Amino acid sequence: MTSLAGRRIVLGVSGGIAAYKAVEVCRRLVDLGAHVSPVLTQGALRFVGETTFSALGSERVQTSLWDEVSPIPHTRLGQQADLVLVCPATARVLGTFAAGISNDLLTATLLATRAPVVVCPAMHTEMWEHPAVQDNLALLVRRGVHVVPPGEGRLAGGDIGKGRLAEPVDVVAAVQRLLSPKPLAGWRVVVSSGGTREPIDPVRFIGNRSSGKQGHALASEAFERGASVTVVTTVDRPLPAGIVQERVETAEQMRQAMMAAAVDADLVVMAAAVADFRPVDPAAGKIKKDKGVPQIVLEPTPDILAGLGSIKRPGQILVGFAAETSDLRDNALGKLTRKGADLIVANDVSAPQVGFEHDTNQVVILVRRPGSDEVEAIDVPLDDKRRIAAAVLDVAQSLRSGEHQHDNALG
Repeated sequence: MTSLAGRRIVLGVSGGIAAYKAVEVCRRLVDLGAHVSPVLTQGALRFVGETTFSALGSERVQTSLWDEVSPIPHTRLGQQADLVLVCPATARVLGTFAAGISNDLLTATLLATRAPVVVCPAMHTEMWEHPAVQDNLALLVRRGVHVVPPGEGRLAGGDIGKGRLAEPVDVVAAVQRLLSPKPLAGWRVVVSSGGTREPIDPVRFIGNRSSGKQGHALASEAFERGASVTVVTTVDRPLPAGIVQERVETAEQMRQAMMAAAVDADLVVMAAAVADFRPVDPAAGKIKKDKGVPQIVLEPTPDILAGLGSIKRPGQILVGFAAETSDLRDNALGKLTRKGADLIVANDVSAPQVGFEHDTNQVVILVRRPGSDEVEAIDVPLDDKRRIAAAVLDVAQSLRSGEHQHDNALG
Protein backbone atom coordinates (compact mmCIF):
# COMPACT_ATOMS: atom_id res chain seq x y z
CA MET A 1 0.00 0.00 0.00
CA THR A 2 1.48 3.34 -1.09
CA SER A 3 2.28 5.60 1.86
CA LEU A 4 1.13 9.21 1.78
CA ALA A 5 3.48 10.28 4.57
CA GLY A 6 4.23 13.99 4.42
CA ARG A 7 1.68 14.69 1.70
CA ARG A 8 -0.71 17.58 2.30
CA ILE A 9 -4.23 16.98 0.99
CA VAL A 10 -7.13 19.40 1.05
CA LEU A 11 -10.32 17.36 1.41
CA GLY A 12 -13.27 19.36 0.10
CA VAL A 13 -16.68 18.06 1.11
CA SER A 14 -19.74 19.50 -0.63
CA GLY A 15 -23.43 19.23 0.14
CA GLY A 16 -24.73 15.85 -0.94
CA ILE A 17 -26.03 12.86 0.95
CA ALA A 18 -22.83 11.01 0.00
CA ALA A 19 -20.89 13.36 2.29
CA TYR A 20 -21.00 10.66 4.96
CA LYS A 21 -18.61 8.56 2.86
CA ALA A 22 -16.05 11.37 3.01
CA VAL A 23 -15.62 10.57 6.70
CA GLU A 24 -14.15 7.19 5.76
CA VAL A 25 -12.03 8.80 3.03
CA CYS A 26 -10.61 11.25 5.57
CA ARG A 27 -9.77 8.45 8.01
CA ARG A 28 -8.07 6.34 5.36
CA LEU A 29 -5.94 9.24 4.10
CA VAL A 30 -4.76 10.06 7.61
CA ASP A 31 -4.02 6.39 8.30
CA LEU A 32 -1.75 6.43 5.24
CA GLY A 33 0.21 9.33 6.72
CA ALA A 34 -1.33 12.27 4.85
CA HIS A 35 -1.87 15.68 6.44
CA VAL A 36 -5.56 16.26 5.69
CA SER A 37 -7.08 19.74 5.77
CA PRO A 38 -10.89 19.38 5.70
CA VAL A 39 -12.87 22.11 3.95
CA LEU A 40 -16.65 21.82 4.22
CA THR A 41 -19.22 23.86 2.31
CA GLN A 42 -22.33 25.20 4.02
CA GLY A 43 -24.30 22.56 2.17
CA ALA A 44 -22.05 19.82 3.54
CA LEU A 45 -22.76 20.97 7.09
CA ARG A 46 -26.40 19.99 6.57
CA PHE A 47 -25.31 16.36 6.15
CA VAL A 48 -22.18 15.97 8.31
CA GLY A 49 -20.72 17.80 11.29
CA GLU A 50 -17.56 19.83 11.78
CA THR A 51 -16.61 17.88 14.89
CA THR A 52 -16.28 14.59 13.02
CA PHE A 53 -13.84 15.93 10.43
CA SER A 54 -11.93 18.04 12.97
CA ALA A 55 -11.42 14.89 15.04
CA LEU A 56 -10.37 12.68 12.12
CA GLY A 57 -8.47 15.24 10.03
CA SER A 58 -5.03 16.70 10.67
CA GLU A 59 -6.38 20.14 11.49
CA ARG A 60 -9.72 21.65 12.34
CA VAL A 61 -12.39 22.03 9.71
CA GLN A 62 -12.50 25.26 7.72
CA THR A 63 -15.77 26.48 6.27
CA SER A 64 -15.45 30.16 5.39
CA LEU A 65 -13.27 32.70 3.65
CA TRP A 66 -13.89 35.17 6.47
CA ASP A 67 -13.62 33.58 9.91
CA GLU A 68 -10.30 31.73 9.73
CA VAL A 69 -7.04 32.63 11.47
CA SER A 70 -5.39 33.24 8.10
CA PRO A 71 -6.62 36.35 6.26
CA ILE A 72 -6.40 34.48 2.95
CA PRO A 73 -7.18 30.83 3.81
CA HIS A 74 -7.82 29.75 0.21
CA THR A 75 -4.36 30.89 -0.90
CA ARG A 76 -2.68 29.17 2.04
CA LEU A 77 -4.54 25.93 1.40
CA GLY A 78 -4.02 26.03 -2.35
CA GLN A 79 -0.31 26.79 -2.22
CA GLN A 80 0.53 24.23 0.44
CA ALA A 81 -1.50 21.37 -1.02
CA ASP A 82 0.05 18.43 -2.82
CA LEU A 83 -3.46 17.51 -3.98
CA VAL A 84 -7.00 18.83 -3.64
CA LEU A 85 -9.73 16.19 -3.38
CA VAL A 86 -13.43 17.04 -3.67
CA CYS A 87 -15.52 14.18 -2.29
CA PRO A 88 -18.37 14.27 -2.99
CA ALA A 89 -18.45 16.77 -5.85
CA THR A 90 -22.01 17.97 -6.44
CA ALA A 91 -23.36 19.34 -9.71
CA ARG A 92 -23.16 22.83 -8.21
CA VAL A 93 -19.48 22.53 -7.31
CA LEU A 94 -18.59 21.08 -10.72
CA GLY A 95 -20.43 23.88 -12.50
CA THR A 96 -18.95 26.61 -10.32
CA PHE A 97 -15.43 25.23 -10.72
CA ALA A 98 -15.82 24.89 -14.49
CA ALA A 99 -17.06 28.47 -14.74
CA GLY A 100 -14.17 29.80 -12.64
CA ILE A 101 -16.45 31.22 -9.95
CA SER A 102 -15.14 31.39 -6.36
CA ASN A 103 -18.17 31.88 -4.13
CA ASP A 104 -16.97 29.95 -1.06
CA LEU A 105 -13.78 28.66 0.52
CA LEU A 106 -13.78 25.38 -1.41
CA THR A 107 -14.19 26.86 -4.88
CA ALA A 108 -11.73 29.65 -4.07
CA THR A 109 -9.17 27.02 -3.02
CA LEU A 110 -9.74 25.08 -6.25
CA LEU A 111 -8.89 28.21 -8.22
CA ALA A 112 -5.93 29.09 -6.00
CA THR A 113 -3.99 25.84 -6.38
CA ARG A 114 -1.59 24.44 -8.93
CA ALA A 115 -1.69 21.02 -7.31
CA PRO A 116 -3.54 18.11 -8.95
CA VAL A 117 -7.29 18.24 -8.40
CA VAL A 118 -9.45 15.12 -8.05
CA VAL A 119 -13.24 15.34 -8.15
CA CYS A 120 -15.60 12.53 -7.16
CA PRO A 121 -19.04 13.30 -8.62
CA ALA A 122 -22.11 12.08 -6.74
CA MET A 123 -25.70 12.93 -7.59
CA HIS A 124 -28.98 11.45 -8.78
CA THR A 125 -28.96 9.76 -12.18
CA GLU A 126 -31.01 12.48 -13.88
CA MET A 127 -28.56 15.14 -12.70
CA TRP A 128 -25.51 13.06 -13.62
CA GLU A 129 -26.80 12.53 -17.16
CA HIS A 130 -27.79 16.17 -17.72
CA PRO A 131 -25.84 17.67 -20.66
CA ALA A 132 -24.77 20.66 -18.55
CA VAL A 133 -23.13 18.41 -15.96
CA GLN A 134 -21.42 16.29 -18.61
CA ASP A 135 -20.19 19.38 -20.46
CA ASN A 136 -18.78 20.87 -17.24
CA LEU A 137 -17.03 17.62 -16.43
CA ALA A 138 -15.57 17.32 -19.94
CA LEU A 139 -14.24 20.88 -19.67
CA LEU A 140 -12.60 20.13 -16.32
CA VAL A 141 -10.98 16.99 -17.75
CA ARG A 142 -9.56 19.01 -20.65
CA ARG A 143 -8.05 21.35 -18.08
CA GLY A 144 -6.32 18.47 -16.33
CA VAL A 145 -8.74 17.70 -13.51
CA HIS A 146 -8.85 14.03 -12.53
CA VAL A 147 -12.21 12.32 -12.14
CA VAL A 148 -13.16 9.32 -10.03
CA PRO A 149 -16.39 8.37 -11.82
CA PRO A 150 -19.52 7.49 -9.89
CA GLY A 151 -20.77 3.95 -9.67
CA GLU A 152 -24.16 2.43 -10.26
CA GLY A 153 -26.34 1.26 -7.40
CA ARG A 154 -28.74 2.39 -4.71
CA LEU A 155 -29.23 6.14 -4.50
CA ALA A 156 -30.99 8.44 -2.04
CA GLY A 157 -34.72 7.80 -1.90
CA GLY A 158 -34.31 4.15 -2.85
CA ASP A 159 -33.72 4.73 -6.56
CA ILE A 160 -31.24 2.57 -8.49
CA GLY A 161 -28.98 4.11 -11.12
CA LYS A 162 -25.74 5.82 -12.07
CA GLY A 163 -24.45 8.58 -9.81
CA ARG A 164 -23.51 6.77 -6.61
CA LEU A 165 -20.27 8.08 -5.11
CA ALA A 166 -17.29 5.81 -5.70
CA GLU A 167 -16.36 3.69 -2.72
CA PRO A 168 -13.85 5.24 -0.28
CA VAL A 169 -11.22 2.60 -1.05
CA ASP A 170 -11.37 3.52 -4.75
CA VAL A 171 -11.18 7.25 -4.01
CA VAL A 172 -8.11 6.78 -1.84
CA ALA A 173 -6.52 4.51 -4.45
CA ALA A 174 -6.91 7.28 -7.05
CA VAL A 175 -5.15 9.71 -4.69
CA GLN A 176 -2.37 7.20 -4.11
CA ARG A 177 -1.85 6.75 -7.85
CA LEU A 178 -1.53 10.48 -8.41
CA LEU A 179 0.90 11.01 -5.54
CA SER A 180 2.99 7.89 -6.07
CA PRO A 181 6.24 7.87 -8.08
CA LYS A 182 5.66 8.03 -11.83
CA PRO A 183 6.78 4.68 -13.29
CA LEU A 184 6.54 5.91 -16.90
CA ALA A 185 8.39 9.18 -16.34
CA GLY A 186 10.62 9.78 -19.36
CA TRP A 187 8.66 7.36 -21.56
CA ARG A 188 7.24 8.48 -24.89
CA VAL A 189 3.96 6.69 -25.54
CA VAL A 190 1.88 6.66 -28.72
CA VAL A 191 -1.70 5.33 -28.68
CA SER A 192 -4.15 4.92 -31.54
CA SER A 193 -7.84 5.13 -30.70
CA GLY A 194 -11.28 4.88 -32.29
CA GLY A 195 -12.44 3.29 -35.51
CA THR A 196 -11.39 4.37 -39.00
CA ARG A 197 -13.86 5.49 -41.67
CA GLU A 198 -13.28 4.55 -45.29
CA PRO A 199 -15.36 6.73 -47.64
CA ILE A 200 -17.81 5.25 -50.14
CA ASP A 201 -18.86 8.73 -51.21
CA PRO A 202 -18.81 12.14 -49.43
CA VAL A 203 -21.73 11.00 -47.22
CA ARG A 204 -21.29 7.28 -46.56
CA PHE A 205 -18.40 5.24 -45.25
CA ILE A 206 -17.28 1.76 -44.19
CA GLY A 207 -16.56 1.77 -40.48
CA ASN A 208 -17.08 -0.03 -37.20
CA ARG A 209 -18.56 0.52 -33.76
CA SER A 210 -15.36 1.46 -31.93
CA SER A 211 -15.96 4.32 -29.47
CA GLY A 212 -12.31 4.98 -28.61
CA LYS A 213 -13.00 4.50 -24.89
CA GLN A 214 -10.33 1.84 -24.37
CA GLY A 215 -7.68 3.72 -26.35
CA HIS A 216 -8.38 6.93 -24.47
CA ALA A 217 -8.29 5.05 -21.16
CA LEU A 218 -4.83 3.73 -22.08
CA ALA A 219 -3.63 7.21 -23.01
CA SER A 220 -4.97 8.73 -19.78
CA GLU A 221 -3.44 5.98 -17.64
CA ALA A 222 -0.05 6.32 -19.33
CA PHE A 223 -0.16 10.10 -18.88
CA GLU A 224 -1.05 9.71 -15.20
CA ARG A 225 1.96 7.41 -14.81
CA GLY A 226 4.22 10.20 -16.05
CA ALA A 227 4.61 9.44 -19.74
CA SER A 228 4.65 11.94 -22.58
CA VAL A 229 1.62 10.80 -24.59
CA THR A 230 0.46 11.28 -28.18
CA VAL A 231 -2.94 10.00 -29.27
CA VAL A 232 -3.76 9.39 -32.93
CA THR A 233 -7.54 9.23 -32.90
CA THR A 234 -10.67 9.27 -35.02
CA VAL A 235 -12.98 10.30 -32.14
CA ASP A 236 -13.57 13.44 -30.14
CA ARG A 237 -13.40 12.35 -26.50
CA PRO A 238 -12.04 14.31 -23.53
CA LEU A 239 -8.42 13.73 -22.55
CA PRO A 240 -6.30 15.31 -19.81
CA ALA A 241 -4.58 18.55 -20.70
CA GLY A 242 -1.01 17.84 -21.80
CA ILE A 243 -1.79 14.86 -24.04
CA VAL A 244 -1.06 15.61 -27.69
CA GLN A 245 -3.90 14.65 -30.04
CA GLU A 246 -3.75 14.12 -33.78
CA ARG A 247 -7.10 13.64 -35.51
CA VAL A 248 -7.35 11.29 -38.48
CA GLU A 249 -10.19 9.54 -40.30
CA THR A 250 -9.01 6.81 -42.68
CA ALA A 251 -6.71 3.84 -42.26
CA GLU A 252 -4.09 5.42 -44.51
CA GLN A 253 -4.13 8.65 -42.51
CA MET A 254 -3.75 6.66 -39.31
CA ARG A 255 -0.90 4.62 -40.82
CA GLN A 256 1.04 7.73 -41.76
CA ALA A 257 0.48 9.37 -38.37
CA MET A 258 1.36 6.26 -36.37
CA MET A 259 4.48 5.42 -38.39
CA ALA A 260 5.77 8.96 -37.92
CA ALA A 261 4.93 9.14 -34.20
CA ALA A 262 6.32 5.67 -33.44
CA VAL A 263 9.86 6.44 -34.58
CA ASP A 264 10.95 7.89 -31.24
CA ALA A 265 8.40 6.14 -29.00
CA ASP A 266 9.22 3.78 -26.16
CA LEU A 267 5.72 2.25 -26.15
CA VAL A 268 3.35 2.02 -29.11
CA VAL A 269 -0.24 0.89 -28.45
CA MET A 270 -2.31 0.09 -31.52
CA ALA A 271 -5.75 0.14 -29.84
CA ALA A 272 -7.73 1.56 -32.77
CA ALA A 273 -10.17 -0.62 -34.70
CA VAL A 274 -8.93 -0.24 -38.28
CA ALA A 275 -11.22 -1.16 -41.17
CA ASP A 276 -9.88 -4.19 -43.02
CA PHE A 277 -11.20 -3.04 -46.42
CA ARG A 278 -11.89 0.21 -48.25
CA PRO A 279 -13.57 1.12 -51.54
CA VAL A 280 -11.12 1.16 -54.42
CA ASP A 281 -12.77 4.13 -56.12
CA PRO A 282 -14.88 6.31 -53.77
CA ALA A 283 -17.53 8.34 -55.61
CA ALA A 284 -16.85 12.06 -55.94
CA GLY A 285 -20.51 12.90 -55.33
CA LYS A 286 -23.28 11.36 -53.25
CA ILE A 287 -24.54 8.08 -54.73
CA LYS A 288 -28.27 8.41 -55.46
CA LYS A 289 -30.68 5.61 -54.67
CA ASP A 290 -32.57 6.06 -57.95
CA LYS A 291 -29.42 5.13 -59.87
CA GLY A 292 -29.72 1.54 -58.64
CA VAL A 293 -27.60 -0.55 -56.30
CA PRO A 294 -23.94 0.50 -56.69
CA GLN A 295 -21.18 -2.01 -57.21
CA ILE A 296 -18.55 -1.26 -54.58
CA VAL A 297 -15.18 -2.91 -55.20
CA LEU A 298 -13.07 -3.26 -52.07
CA GLU A 299 -9.34 -3.53 -51.46
CA PRO A 300 -7.39 -4.26 -48.26
CA THR A 301 -6.39 -1.35 -46.04
CA PRO A 302 -2.76 -1.11 -44.87
CA ASP A 303 -1.84 -3.41 -41.99
CA ILE A 304 -0.73 -0.76 -39.52
CA LEU A 305 0.27 -3.10 -36.71
CA ALA A 306 2.46 -5.20 -39.02
CA GLY A 307 4.00 -2.02 -40.38
CA LEU A 308 4.82 -0.86 -36.88
CA GLY A 309 6.28 -4.27 -36.13
CA SER A 310 8.54 -4.03 -39.17
CA ILE A 311 10.13 -0.79 -37.96
CA LYS A 312 10.19 -1.60 -34.23
CA ARG A 313 13.56 -0.69 -32.83
CA PRO A 314 15.35 -2.56 -30.00
CA GLY A 315 13.82 -1.77 -26.63
CA GLN A 316 10.58 -0.46 -28.07
CA ILE A 317 7.40 -2.20 -26.89
CA LEU A 318 4.56 -2.74 -29.36
CA VAL A 319 1.02 -3.58 -28.18
CA GLY A 320 -1.71 -4.73 -30.55
CA PHE A 321 -5.41 -5.42 -30.02
CA ALA A 322 -7.58 -8.23 -31.34
CA ALA A 323 -11.37 -7.87 -31.32
CA GLU A 324 -12.75 -11.35 -31.90
CA THR A 325 -16.06 -13.24 -31.76
CA SER A 326 -14.66 -16.80 -31.69
CA ASP A 327 -11.41 -18.73 -31.17
CA LEU A 328 -10.15 -15.81 -29.10
CA ARG A 329 -6.78 -17.15 -27.98
CA ASP A 330 -5.89 -18.93 -31.20
CA ASN A 331 -6.60 -15.82 -33.28
CA ALA A 332 -4.73 -13.59 -30.85
CA LEU A 333 -1.75 -15.95 -30.78
CA GLY A 334 -1.57 -15.93 -34.57
CA LYS A 335 -1.68 -12.15 -34.58
CA LEU A 336 1.10 -11.93 -31.99
CA THR A 337 3.31 -14.14 -34.14
CA ARG A 338 2.58 -12.50 -37.50
CA LYS A 339 2.64 -8.84 -36.56
CA GLY A 340 5.88 -8.55 -34.59
CA ALA A 341 4.10 -7.31 -31.46
CA ASP A 342 5.22 -7.89 -27.88
CA LEU A 343 1.68 -7.97 -26.49
CA ILE A 344 -1.72 -8.70 -27.94
CA VAL A 345 -4.78 -7.62 -25.95
CA ALA A 346 -7.71 -9.76 -27.09
CA ASN A 347 -11.39 -9.52 -26.25
CA ASP A 348 -14.58 -11.25 -27.32
CA VAL A 349 -16.74 -8.36 -28.49
CA SER A 350 -19.80 -10.62 -28.66
CA ALA A 351 -19.74 -11.12 -24.87
CA PRO A 352 -22.00 -8.98 -22.63
CA GLN A 353 -20.53 -5.64 -21.54
CA VAL A 354 -17.30 -6.28 -23.45
CA GLY A 355 -15.64 -4.19 -26.13
CA PHE A 356 -17.21 -1.65 -28.44
CA GLU A 357 -19.13 1.26 -26.88
CA HIS A 358 -19.18 -0.24 -23.36
CA ASP A 359 -17.49 1.34 -20.33
CA THR A 360 -16.24 -2.11 -19.32
CA ASN A 361 -14.04 -4.72 -20.95
CA GLN A 362 -12.71 -8.23 -20.36
CA VAL A 363 -9.47 -9.23 -22.01
CA VAL A 364 -6.72 -11.80 -22.23
CA ILE A 365 -3.22 -10.40 -22.65
CA LEU A 366 -0.81 -12.55 -24.63
CA VAL A 367 2.82 -11.63 -24.08
CA ARG A 368 6.11 -13.03 -25.33
CA ARG A 369 8.95 -11.92 -23.10
CA PRO A 370 12.45 -11.20 -24.46
CA GLY A 371 14.56 -14.33 -24.73
CA SER A 372 11.62 -16.70 -24.36
CA ASP A 373 9.77 -18.75 -26.94
CA GLU A 374 6.78 -19.26 -24.66
CA VAL A 375 3.71 -17.05 -24.73
CA GLU A 376 1.99 -16.16 -21.46
CA ALA A 377 -1.76 -15.69 -21.25
CA ILE A 378 -2.92 -13.23 -18.60
CA ASP A 379 -6.67 -13.14 -18.02
CA VAL A 380 -8.10 -9.80 -16.90
CA PRO A 381 -11.73 -10.15 -15.71
CA LEU A 382 -14.59 -7.80 -16.57
CA ASP A 383 -13.79 -4.35 -15.21
CA ASP A 384 -13.81 -0.65 -15.98
CA LYS A 385 -11.75 0.17 -19.09
CA ARG A 386 -9.39 2.34 -17.04
CA ARG A 387 -8.50 -0.68 -14.90
CA ILE A 388 -8.06 -2.76 -18.05
CA ALA A 389 -5.68 -0.06 -19.28
CA ALA A 390 -3.76 -0.25 -16.01
CA ALA A 391 -3.37 -4.02 -16.40
CA VAL A 392 -2.04 -3.65 -19.95
CA LEU A 393 0.47 -1.00 -18.90
CA ASP A 394 1.58 -3.10 -15.92
CA VAL A 395 2.57 -5.87 -18.34
CA ALA A 396 4.29 -3.41 -20.70
CA GLN A 397 6.29 -1.97 -17.80
CA SER A 398 7.33 -5.45 -16.70
CA LEU A 399 8.81 -6.07 -20.15
CA ARG A 400 11.01 -3.02 -19.84
CA SER A 401 12.12 -3.92 -16.32
CA GLY A 402 12.60 -7.62 -17.10
CA GLU A 403 10.11 -8.72 -14.45
CA HIS A 404 8.33 -12.04 -14.76
CA GLN A 405 4.97 -11.81 -13.04
CA HIS A 406 2.88 -14.61 -14.51
CA ASP A 407 3.31 -18.30 -15.23
CA ASN A 408 0.36 -19.09 -17.50
CA ALA A 409 2.29 -20.34 -20.53
CA LEU A 410 0.59 -21.32 -23.75
CA GLY A 411 1.96 -24.40 -25.46
